[in-house]
Amino acid sequence: MTDFEGLKALVTGGASGIGRATAELLAERGASVAVLDLDPSSVEKPLLGYRADVTDDASVRQAVASAVADLGGLDIVVNNAGIGAQGTVEDNDDDEWHRVLDVNVVGMVRVTRAALPHLRESSHAAVVNTCSIAATAGLPQRALYSATKGAVQSLTLAMAADHLREGIRVNCVNPGTADTPWVGRLLDSAADPAAERAALAARQPSGRLVSAAEVAGAIAYLASPLSGATTGTSLAVDGGMQGLRLRPVGQ
Repeated sequence: MTDFEGLKALVTGGASGIGRATAELLAERGASVAVLDLDPSSVEKPLLGYRADVTDDASVRQAVASAVADLGGLDIVVNNAGIGAQGTVEDNDDDEWHRVLDVNVVGMVRVTRAALPHLRESSHAAVVNTCSIAATAGLPQRALYSATKGAVQSLTLAMAADHLREGIRVNCVNPGTADTPWVGRLLDSAADPAAERAALAARQPSGRLVSAAEVAGAIAYLASPLSGATTGTSLAVDGGMQGLRLRPVGQ
């Protein structure tokens, strides 16, 4: 497919996991792609890497400006940078709440705010935010993380309404548990990593974790000019977790 031919894209958190898979897929389909990450040292051509801290507005503005200058414009922003958090409402102090909200929610605001003047000049402008199944399903031990992703889903709708008449589409993807480096580190810290992986896989009706490539495919669908009538949408990529209620095996 070459639906991104001639388009310029920016992917945050693009050095690994879902972000890296997305950046590589967009490039394969014709886009020129800039990756913004805290550590872009692993980013290789044809991708362009830029260091950026989404909690620092000056850092974001500088990285976006450099990327746009090198790309020669901007058509697509994928707000993928984010961090995880575990525990109930009792388990994280105020500083941790502020830290995770700053990355997962306000970080998307900073990047989009810096990108908007450039997106307004594009005839194929699109923003895709990486949300989560945690926005739509009550998951145990994920109070803080879920709060941030619920905010991302609502933010996506508000942004879609604000910028539709400027020709900018805004959507989000809601992945289930994905097989990414972050999940790998989470599993490594469990008392029984194999049992924890099996439990995470079992809660998705498909019986397995979602792959980064599958989430990247959904992001590309939403970002593509072929989806020009799609905005204000959340697309679940979760093995059926959001909407399916299967009977137990054998029944």
